[in-house]
Amino acid sequence: MPVSRNLAGTVFVGGAATLTLAALAYPTMLGVQTTSSAQTRVIADTQWGPLTEADRDFVVKVRAAGLWEYPLGEIALKKGSTPAMREAGKHLIVGHARLDELDRKVAVQLNITLPNQASPQQQQFVATSVAQNGKEFDRTAANILRVTHGSIFSVIAKVRANTNNSLVRELADLANDTVLDHITMMEKTGTIDFPSVLAQQSAPPTLPKDQLTPPAPQPGAPIVVLTPRPDLKVNTNSPTPSPTVG
Repeated sequence: MPVSRNLAGTVFVGGAATLTLAALAYPTMLGVQTTSSAQTRVIADTQWGPLTEADRDFVVKVRAAGLWEYPLGEIALKKGSTPAMREAGKHLIVGHARLDELDRKVAVQLNITLPNQASPQQQQFVATSVAQNGKEFDRTAANILRVTHGSIFSVIAKVRANTNNSLVRELADLANDTVLDHITMMEKTGTIDFPSVLAQQSAPPTLPKDQLTPPAPQPGAPIVVLTPRPDLKVNTNSPTPSPTVG
């Protein structure tokens, strides 16, 4: 069942949309389009530079992405029908464990509250993929991941170009490398329906904001950690960065 028919209009991460948050405590409007002036508003002055709404949104988005792509990577290791799909699963796990480690450090430094669960839409991405088997699983998961990574890729570039905060720049550098690697791995599966993917990743969001927003963490709940897997080794085109936050 081609992704272009069954997932058209639903496989959209909201990454290409401009994001806004109302307060530092926790985002309640992730995925909602707003004016650029709101995004550039400085919400905190830090020793690493001013923090804007766009900066804060980006830190939250990086976290939310890992909360569904990491487990989908684990599923791909088991359900992937080809070596290429299973290798892509490894890259999701390794990449998001490394990215989440830096993201959590940056969030502590900048006093940003992170979610412990992905958004309802992102959880549905996983459920939609898990419902398939064999080559259908490969095609469904790879196309969803290619859409979402393609959507966020331009957002990362914009954040990196415009942020005045050195911690956010460092996170954007690692996110850029990670997303590019994951895009490449999805394309290597040979299952990508490019016309459908390119149309979907540039489409405006159609879901209500509550479907695009990760639920707020419970007060006092320990933060979920995406555990590194020393048993998994992957090769990427970029060197392993050394986080300088802390």
